[in-house]
Amino acid sequence: MIDQIIEYNKTFVAQKGYEKFLTDKYPDKKLAVLSCMDTRLTELLPAALGLKNGDAKIIKNAGGLVIAPFDSAMRSLIVAVYELGVEEIMVVAHSHCGACHMSYDHFHHQMTERGVTDDTLDTISKCGIDLHHWLEGFKDTPTSVRKTVETVKTHPLMPGDIVVRGFIIDSETGELEEV
Repeated sequence: MIDQIIEYNKTFVAQKGYEKFLTDKYPDKKLAVLSCMDTRLTELLPAALGLKNGDAKIIKNAGGLVIAPFDSAMRSLIVAVYELGVEEIMVVAHSHCGACHMSYDHFHHQMTERGVTDDTLDTISKCGIDLHHWLEGFKDTPTSVRKTVETVKTHPLMPGDIVVRGFIIDSETGELEEV
C-alpha cells in the first residue's frame, strides 16, 4: 500500500495538486480541534464544522483524549496556543467510538499473540509506565469529553483566556451535541 501511495504522490506533485491546499502554519480561525483518529471523521469532521485547509489545527488520537496533563495531545494544544495563535479549543469525541470500553487486558492478549513477551511488558511496567492507564479507554463518552475539557482548561500552562468547549459528533450525520 505504501508503495502505491508513493507512486500517487509523484503524480500529485507533478500535476501541482497541492496548489489548492497552500496556506501558512497559522490557523485562520485561531482554532484547535482535539478529536479521535477514527477514519469516519477524516473528511466528515472538517466538513461538518465548515473547516477548510488552513482554518484550524486538528489534533487526533485514539479517543480524542488528554490522558495525562503532559501527554502529546496536551503538548500540541500548548504549542497551538503559544506558537500558533490559537484562542479557542474544541474537544470533539464521536458516537460509536472504538476507544469506549478499550482496555489493556484486551490489548495484552493481542500483543502476546503477536510476539510481545510478558518479560517486555514487565520491563515497561518497572520503568514506571502504567499500561493499564495508558491503554485504557473510557466507559462514558460525555464524561470523557468533560474530563478532557477540564484537564485542558485547568492545565497550569494553559492561559485562562482560552475558550475550551466539548462536543460529541455523530459519526454518521456529523451533527454536533455540546457536552
